[in-house]
Amino acid sequence: MFDAAFHTAVDKLRVPAAGTDVVAPLLSSVVRMIRPRRVLEVGMGYTTPYLAAALADVAAEVEAESAALAAKTSDHLGNGRELDESWLYGDPALRAPGFYLEPYRPRFIAVDDLSIPDSSAGRVLEVLGELGLADRVQVINANIRDCRELLPADFAPIDLAWVDAWECLYFFDHFWDLINPDGGLLIMHYLMTYPEGEAILDYLGKIQRKRPGELELVNLLEPHKITQNSLTVVRRTSAGRARSFAHPGGVLDFSGELRREAEAQAGS
Repeated sequence: MFDAAFHTAVDKLRVPAAGTDVVAPLLSSVVRMIRPRRVLEVGMGYTTPYLAAALADVAAEVEAESAALAAKTSDHLGNGRELDESWLYGDPALRAPGFYLEPYRPRFIAVDDLSIPDSSAGRVLEVLGELGLADRVQVINANIRDCRELLPADFAPIDLAWVDAWECLYFFDHFWDLINPDGGLLIMHYLMTYPEGEAILDYLGKIQRKRPGELELVNLLEPHKITQNSLTVVRRTSAGRARSFAHPGGVLDFSGELRREAEAQAGS
């Protein structure tokens, strides 16, 4: 999806003062890594088509991987072989069958009230249409303070929320309960290097200390920029599930839960 035509189209949305030239491709890489099923963006613009395109790519990848994993597993078990390292490293390698038990149909909602004159938000739909991605995004034209009740009732838990708006503190206070407690990410723009943003970071730090296990927090700074120069990544961990099939020393247990998930995925 990220070919020359894509970059030509999205360049129409690039606003150098917005500071998302590096952020947009980084967000697309985050999507490829965590494979979210529900994505919320507050503040449309240059990042929107990157998120939409990444979700489209991942959906295609998951479909192909699921079929290949089922075939690989069926070949092993159908021939009387047990799951082993040859199964693990065979193409597609290292895939966890449990992830593929549920169809991957990601949903992406973008919220913007189009109130910022210098923003490229008003041109986003045109670019999405040019890229064939318009059906990948549901747009809600609303202010952040009015949009929660406009979200679909089943749009939770949110696996990835990207907030490129002034009211990050409002979002945290009023939307945090919608973030997936099993590792959902809230990513906020430009909180470092200005007083109001630093106050929000101090507030998040106090919550982290007061409620151990609730969240993990990391700030990424672009030191070559004066402003619009950071990301704050908050990972919700209050209901994290163990995902290890390994014994001490890295020895994998191919029986039990892993085998049951593999059989179910191959059968489906």
